[in-house]
Amino acid sequence: MSDEHAAQTAVTLDVVMRMEEALGAGSNDMAAHFHEDFTWRGNYGCGTKEGLAAFRRNWQLPLRAAFSERTYITEKYLADGAWAAAFGHIEATHSGPFMGVAPTGKRVTIPFMDFWRVAEGRIADNPVSVDLASVLAQLGRDVFAGEGWEKYDNGAAEPPRPDGAER
Repeated sequence: MSDEHAAQTAVTLDVVMRMEEALGAGSNDMAAHFHEDFTWRGNYGCGTKEGLAAFRRNWQLPLRAAFSERTYITEKYLADGAWAAAFGHIEATHSGPFMGVAPTGKRVTIPFMDFWRVAEGRIADNPVSVDLASVLAQLGRDVFAGEGWEKYDNGAAEPPRPDGAER
């Protein structure tokens, strides 16, 4: 790895870690960490947020309204040049409506994987995967209606095989 690449990797990781620290502290001002026109791209159920104002209005505030007493736990960071990634979870209390489920007061775990591209010292692109199906299952709603493939893991059902395939 060149010295320039190593330096960019260190800058990228620093930007991301400062941003996550600010989120964990409940900061409402993310402008120091994100470009105003950055793109937040979530998996199905999360949506895509174009710009910092949309991210705040359409992700940060609804998440905070649905889940209070949040603790952000990042299990591992990876960084390479202008890109960084992390996986972990948020531990939180379900204290507001969430996807049609009334507040339960339950503590839940919200698994996530985040990727960030840093440009000019701030995050410019942020593909994200948040496991909302897992959160809903913890709240008593199975979005797969018993048809999730976990049933194959514990032997409760035999996985289908293509015609002619050996078992």
